[in-house]
Amino acid sequence: MRAVVQRVDGASVVVAGETVGGIVGEGLCVLVGVTHDDTPEKAAQLARKLWSVRILEGEKSCSDVNAPLLVISQFTLYGDARKGRRPTWNAAAPGEVAEPLVDEVVAQLRALGATVETGRFGADMRVSLTNHGPFTIVIDV
Repeated sequence: MRAVVQRVDGASVVVAGETVGGIVGEGLCVLVGVTHDDTPEKAAQLARKLWSVRILEGEKSCSDVNAPLLVISQFTLYGDARKGRRPTWNAAAPGEVAEPLVDEVVAQLRALGATVETGRFGADMRVSLTNHGPFTIVIDV
């Protein structure tokens, strides 16, 4: 699994004009991509890392300050544009594999005590955020 994690001062996701998820104030906006060999165990590992990674103000984690997370599925994280002008998506898991694993990341975060908002899997989403820093990292598990 791969996550692009941004420290934010608020973020939201809109589908067809409706806000389907959003966080206010300090937190993390997390784009999650799934590849073919990912498992529920990797989803749990990613959730633990997201909850405990110390990238908020003052080197705090979401668990330290009870900061919310906005988790959004993003198959394009496994795009490959090394050849030609059009990316391939061969490394991205199909929706029927990826959706339950993204849901598992969210469930595991909530089980850890996190407040989690989400996008809508497979939808045409508009993501807005205020990147605090800017601060962006990539986490692979």
